Amino acid sequence: MSEAGKKEQAQGVLYIVATPIGNLDDLSSRAVSVLNGVDVVAAEDTRHSGRLLQHLGLHKRLIALHDHNERDRAGSLLQELEAGRSVALISDAGTPLISDPGYVLVREARSRGLKVSPIPGACALVAALSAAGLPTDRFLFVGFLPAKRSGRRAALEQQVRETATLVFYESPHRILDAVSDIAAVFGEEREIVLGRELTKTFETFYSGSVAEVLATLEADPHGTKGEFVVMIHGAEPVTSDDDAGALDVDRLLKLLLPELPVKKVAKLVAELSGRPKNELYQRALELK
Repeated sequence: MSEAGKKEQAQGVLYIVATPIGNLDDLSSRAVSVLNGVDVVAAEDTRHSGRLLQHLGLHKRLIALHDHNERDRAGSLLQELEAGRSVALISDAGTPLISDPGYVLVREARSRGLKVSPIPGACALVAALSAAGLPTDRFLFVGFLPAKRSGRRAALEQQVRETATLVFYESPHRILDAVSDIAAVFGEEREIVLGRELTKTFETFYSGSVAEVLATLEADPHGTKGEFVVMIHGAEPVTSDDDAGALDVDRLLKLLLPELPVKKVAKLVAELSGRPKNELYQRALELK
């Protein structure tokens, strides 16, 4: 065997193992087999993952790997791999690296020529999209929105003209504020779907206009419990006629700005053009 072959044989494998997002029956038999066979399990929360391994009857060496220590811990895990020991990377729920730790470790492992192998399974964004009834030929996953309102609205405003279906994750204590901000930025009539507690006992989907979904959430005693996947129908594609209309909007803004406050101008032009008021307010500030 060549020296390169011996080196490859001696190296361990980094497995990226998807775990259930709620229902433990969603853990594949292949994932169980891999977890049983590895030397080390790198987990986002060792206590949480320890309970999963205990449920499976597995006793493994656990190493914590999370957002705050990944750069420090990646080196020791890479040494494990280079010494011929295999490592399974798991997150608290779902597929690692999808708004979860692991990017630094995987990128460095690949740069060193180590084998990285995905063990697919549950993923909240894919599960939610599959049942939402929104277009899935193109979608944009944006992860978690900023926690503060100003940052959240700024992030939403960047996507207001995106034609692909938008997908966000949101926590229960911010969901009402997030949907309120979506209404303010995208308009109350934009179609939206929320998936809550996916694969769990109280799995729920809320769908309709932003205004309808917000009202349903506020009326539901369980509406602010559990983790959410937020999906927003994309904007209508801009045509050449729309482009011409956009130029007229700029002209109208320029005519009105010397005469009226920016907020009033944005409101008037929004009523005349049908475009979102927040979008026109930002444009008016740029022109001013």
